[in-house]
Amino acid sequence: MSAQLLARFPNGMLSLAYLLHIQRIHHSYGAAGLVLAATSIGQAIAGPLTSRWMGVWGMRQVLVLTTIICGTAVGTIALAPTLPIPLYMVIGFISGLSTPPVQPAVRTIYPKMVNSRQLTPLFSLDASAQEVIWVVGPVITTFVALQISTVIAILVALAFLLGGGLWFLSSPEVGRVRIPRSRRNLGAVLAKPAVLLATTVGFLLVGACASIEAGIVATFGDNGTESGIVLALFAVGSLIGGLSLGHVPIGPWALARRMFAIFVGMSLAAAFTGFWWLAVTVLLAGIGIAPALAVMFAIVSSSVRFSETAEAYGWVGTGQLIGAALGSAVAGFLIDRFNAPGAFWVAVAFVGVGFIVPTVFRRAHPDLRGKDASPIPDTEPIPVQPS
Repeated sequence: MSAQLLARFPNGMLSLAYLLHIQRIHHSYGAAGLVLAATSIGQAIAGPLTSRWMGVWGMRQVLVLTTIICGTAVGTIALAPTLPIPLYMVIGFISGLSTPPVQPAVRTIYPKMVNSRQLTPLFSLDASAQEVIWVVGPVITTFVALQISTVIAILVALAFLLGGGLWFLSSPEVGRVRIPRSRRNLGAVLAKPAVLLATTVGFLLVGACASIEAGIVATFGDNGTESGIVLALFAVGSLIGGLSLGHVPIGPWALARRMFAIFVGMSLAAAFTGFWWLAVTVLLAGIGIAPALAVMFAIVSSSVRFSETAEAYGWVGTGQLIGAALGSAVAGFLIDRFNAPGAFWVAVAFVGVGFIVPTVFRRAHPDLRGKDASPIPDTEPIPVQPS
């Protein structure tokens, strides 16, 4: 878990690092938003595609190739001389397209590591740890970018990408677990209502988080200390929620309830932008984040065959990565227009829709109370010799 956490850390750092870096160079959050949009398009293409490749060529081969290409693109954005926005967009697209599929890999490995009773608590623990990526990652980025340099902030994310990737690749489970080749067409797994629900809500949730993070940074400007403290409290709230609610049975209303709690917290945060008000309200909003992610992981796992898990989590991961990039991008445009409050409005809009979707489509949400969250075993015809 620690290895995959470090390998995925750049997912929670690069969107904000790109936003601050391009804004500092070209003096426009809108221009930075274009780079993030290009990055998100690459991620949208990559997620399910590279995840599916792991069933064809193997986890380790795909992870090595994508890590090398992505690391090169990220390093270019950080170290190249000042470039025009279109060129930054091309490089951002390449970095998104080559995002290593660590999340689909580890979600596929988990059911082979623990028994069915331990799987849902493991998803909850992993979701709590994932919040270190999405919330503590931006804290590190904010401190480094505002106190030292945006170039160093991107290079720190690159160090996590390469160091964590190497550690994860050295894990025995990466070579031991073999993903069966999927016999269905690319994208067919989205016909599973639970997968589509988790992908959509994950996109909206992480988009809201990215928006509110951009708003917090814009609120306090170059005062990285106050921004970092507020973002850290966001992470603390999520960790509290994940560790305290991980054992709660997952019923059909589970995701809607958790998203409503986040909506209330973010709506309160949008009302005022004082330091203490934001500190308290984002702490409250954070309490629902890890539990919501744990529900998404569990309903996906219980709804697909083992050979489809990597691609299913690829779509879920793609939704989250696009949400991070798009949330930062839209927030950037509204910060240019309305200052920091614009980003908070974006966050409330994202998470508000994120509450409505699982409420309206609750029938797509499996009832896992007292049930096994493990993937459905793959079956195939067994040839029988006539007697």
